[in-house]
Amino acid sequence: MTRCLLILALFIRVDAQPVFTNILPASEFAARRARVMEKIGNAAAIVLGTTEPAGELPLRQNNQFFYVSGVVEPRAILLIDGKTRRSTLFLNPRNAKRENSMYGPGLSPGEEAAKATGIETVLPRSQFQAAMDALAAEGRTIYTPFRAEVLGSVSSGDPDRLWAANKADPWDGRSSREQAFLAHLKERAPHCELRNLDPILDAMRGIKSPNEIELIRQATRIAGLGIMEAMRDARPGLFEYELQADSEFVFKKYGAAGAAYFALIATGPNTYYTHYHRNTAALKDGDLVQFDYAPDYKYYQSDVTRVFPANGKFTPRQAEYYGIYLRLYRAVMTSIKVHHAPREVIKDALVKMDGIMASYPFTDNKIRDAAKAFVEHYRRDQPKTTSLGHGVGMEVHDVPAPSDTLEPGEIFTIEPEMRIEDEHVGLRLEDMLLITDTGYENLSAFVPIEIEDIERLMADRKHGLSAAHETLPGK
Repeated sequence: MTRCLLILALFIRVDAQPVFTNILPASEFAARRARVMEKIGNAAAIVLGTTEPAGELPLRQNNQFFYVSGVVEPRAILLIDGKTRRSTLFLNPRNAKRENSMYGPGLSPGEEAAKATGIETVLPRSQFQAAMDALAAEGRTIYTPFRAEVLGSVSSGDPDRLWAANKADPWDGRSSREQAFLAHLKERAPHCELRNLDPILDAMRGIKSPNEIELIRQATRIAGLGIMEAMRDARPGLFEYELQADSEFVFKKYGAAGAAYFALIATGPNTYYTHYHRNTAALKDGDLVQFDYAPDYKYYQSDVTRVFPANGKFTPRQAEYYGIYLRLYRAVMTSIKVHHAPREVIKDALVKMDGIMASYPFTDNKIRDAAKAFVEHYRRDQPKTTSLGHGVGMEVHDVPAPSDTLEPGEIFTIEPEMRIEDEHVGLRLEDMLLITDTGYENLSAFVPIEIEDIERLMADRKHGLSAAHETLPGK
């Protein structure tokens, strides 16, 4: 069957490669470990890899462990020694039954694994106890992540909140694996000071390397293609989850491990909810659809949102509502400057917003009131604004920016919302912005955002999944 993706791929390059193979060069992981050593001095850092999944699920490494190792093996442990300036990876022996039934060949302790990973020494996990005893005998300071691990469609802080709730539950009482590990360290190395490694890794992760930027660029291209496929397929009578399926086809076609977060696909009054994700409503003629979905691609993620009419054509009132929102949204984007603080960006944007509001040809008082509330929200918060949105990287809500100003290598989204309260509808766009030496680059700029471009794309249904949809049983 013909798919629009085959056409789009001719001018938007996306390489479909194995999901967990050669994602980054070993030298990049080695450079990260070297930076950790610089930060910890003569101390040691210990990072736990994730466990094997409990069932027929892909093995995905946790983000902090992957960031410093690139290794995707269950129950691995990495020791980064600032005193010797060497790292040691501890692995379980290869499990032939597991490999034959599920994952295929993995790494095993020894020189071959050391060569493959760039880690100086790779030992059996059973020898970690001896290494731990040596650190304890020296009374060395030990850094380790305190935060609960993050896997796939989760962001920093989410697992901590879950484990805190588990701990407080009188019928549960469990701690996270990281907190349990800390307890073991305190017991077995009582004279060692334990420090949190997360702030060191987070500061490093906040500025993306050129290789990371390319991975996030690819993730954003895949997200955009998925949104465009859903736009082409959309029409009254389809369900929100059917548009979700369009994007998921694209995600898997181009090698994503899965989704970066649950699909936020909202039609009509569901657009009022910022993170609506039931995805069970049918699109109705006259609805606007808010589409927010992106992939988890080679351990990096994206986050893009677009709004489009269910029937392919904006009504005059929808065009007025969307039009003023888009102009105010762009007032924020075009005010972004490298080395400037977010509050300075918003101060400049407010001057533009005031000019836009004064000249916009409003015909609907409800739309004017919604736009005014949008601007006043920015005006009220401007003096204390510390962020324009949220960072994106290995997590869709990534670790905080390391600086109070916007610096090259930061990637974040802006996603302000404008609601008409009594009609229970909202508008929210979102773009992926990379701070550069001279300003910023909009990584998602290729995804249609102007009314005429959206309508043109939606009119080209014959090249999308919608053409095949007509032939499905029951349609």
